[in-house]
Amino acid sequence: MENDETGIYGNAMDSDAPDRSCTLTRRDFIKYSVGTAACITFGSFGSVCSAGTGTQVTGYPITSAVFTTRQQTISFDTSVKGLAPMELSKISMYKQYGYGNWKIGAPLSSEQRSDIMPPGHICPSDNKPLKLLHFFSITDIHITDKESPSQLIYLQQLNARGAQVTSIYSGIMLYTTHVLDAAIQTVNALHRKNPIDFGISLGDTCNSTQYNELRWYIDVIDGKVITPSSGAHAGADSIEYQKPYKAAGLDISIPWYQTLGNHDHFWLGSFPVNDSLRKSYISDTVFAAGDALADPRTISKPDYYMGVLDGSTPYGDITGAGPVGNFSSPPKVVPDPDRRSLLRTEWIQEFYATSTRPAGHGFNLVEPGREKGFACYSFVPKSNIPIKVIVLDNTQRADDGSKDIHGHGFLDQARWDWLKKELADGQANDQLMIIAAHIPIGVDLIHSEVEWWDSPKNAVTLQGLITELHKYPNLLMWIAGHRHVNTVKAFAGATPEQGFWQVETSSLRDFPQQFRTFEINLNSDYTISIVTTNVDPAVKDGTPAATSRKYAIAAQQIVHNDFIYQKSAVRIHPLTQSVVKLPDGSSSPDPSIKPMPTGSYNAELYKKLTSKMQAKMMALFRST
Repeated sequence: MENDETGIYGNAMDSDAPDRSCTLTRRDFIKYSVGTAACITFGSFGSVCSAGTGTQVTGYPITSAVFTTRQQTISFDTSVKGLAPMELSKISMYKQYGYGNWKIGAPLSSEQRSDIMPPGHICPSDNKPLKLLHFFSITDIHITDKESPSQLIYLQQLNARGAQVTSIYSGIMLYTTHVLDAAIQTVNALHRKNPIDFGISLGDTCNSTQYNELRWYIDVIDGKVITPSSGAHAGADSIEYQKPYKAAGLDISIPWYQTLGNHDHFWLGSFPVNDSLRKSYISDTVFAAGDALADPRTISKPDYYMGVLDGSTPYGDITGAGPVGNFSSPPKVVPDPDRRSLLRTEWIQEFYATSTRPAGHGFNLVEPGREKGFACYSFVPKSNIPIKVIVLDNTQRADDGSKDIHGHGFLDQARWDWLKKELADGQANDQLMIIAAHIPIGVDLIHSEVEWWDSPKNAVTLQGLITELHKYPNLLMWIAGHRHVNTVKAFAGATPEQGFWQVETSSLRDFPQQFRTFEINLNSDYTISIVTTNVDPAVKDGTPAATSRKYAIAAQQIVHNDFIYQKSAVRIHPLTQSVVKLPDGSSSPDPSIKPMPTGSYNAELYKKLTSKMQAKMMALFRST
């Protein structure tokens, strides 16, 4: 469905949109045209064609009306029935049962939150906030090579637990680059009406460390021609999700920065890439493994062929999947060297091969002399605003000794020491601070696969980390991805000044497929307010991004993942890291994590500054 009413942000394809080069490289020309001329369409700007006939490479412009969830939301029927979670792959039947249909829903208001403020805090009625910083976060894009032989697709339909894990299979896999392209165009439209200072990606750009996945990600943001297929490139001339297209690209005036996620350097975000796994990426044989969801140790046990998606079929049919005994010979694919798994150092290096800014997208700021693959750095977005962003790699190391899924929060000694120094320096230099990391903290039990790793090899316990963070009253918030939810949590300190916020951003791949904007304001009473808003990428009917939205909604309707709504977020004791119990023995809900009926959450988060910082802000901005 498309809503063509004019939004408050106006036309997403205004005439002042930045012009971009649409030149094919020699390799692209050969790949797409095979000796014939190529015709490239600049979205709504027209096309440039060579003489003769050839393959047309088009763009996919978004709808003209661009909204945030504060103006409208996405609404759909949650009671649709017909398919069981293990039947998620029956995409051809979605239409007959009514899966994926959506309509415009009511606006989602921005809740004012004073959890970490002094009791009775009320913002002045005549408040005239001064905007200090405006940025967006995007995360867990999981750009996926659906034809890679090295996946776990079959586990989604193998057992009850797998059926809930849409991250290893759902129809959205067909369109991961397309929804990113729509999101970038939406950012551009927002920027034209309310300038954005920078963007930050909070990790899991790739689904499984592959070179082609990372290049698709960077090239979409750069506005290049994208070939979203691999191997035999089946269906590239006829199947919607396989066709090459011209990405719009991020407005060149917006710098963007990158954070490392567990999927960016672990196989499917879960296992260190050993020699055997590394070979599976570029193999001609579909990967075979045991039920690694039930027991990670079975990853090397060849019980089931895990399958690939057939790009020559309209719905990306699963092929080459099932018990090994059902096959007379191993299922094959056309190998592709561009599927190779990247080392951390190689992954980082690709961010220098870009046409957007800055070169390196933050990794150019890593301190000289650090261990190769060190992915922590800091930057000051605006030289005249005392706000520093600390980009923290808090993913596990491949050599940390864990035999579990590698999705925990972790800091080795070098990263822990670096973080403490960055915080101390920011406090000493009277800078307000934001920590940007992939993995959030204090939102799940310590042994959870997405929470802090409780191990002697971790340089700091979760309790020790939170205690340290409370020492720095200039810390505004910790922003993160990883869990695919839009949770906001308050971390109250011993004094209001020592409290800080944590804001999570949901995945751009799975429902609700959103990114966030952040506006940091200085209020008239010299408090800070952080206005954070979820945004649905604008999509135009008939485009791959619109189909992606339908499939994301359909997956939610079939699987019923209530986690994204945070209906039962439990309160965790900060010292024992156990669930806080009520007198009747039931779990106590976390009072600072609000249920999200739509999967989205908008808020205005207040923060009290120290008297020293108030004086500094007064001196800087009193006359503004």
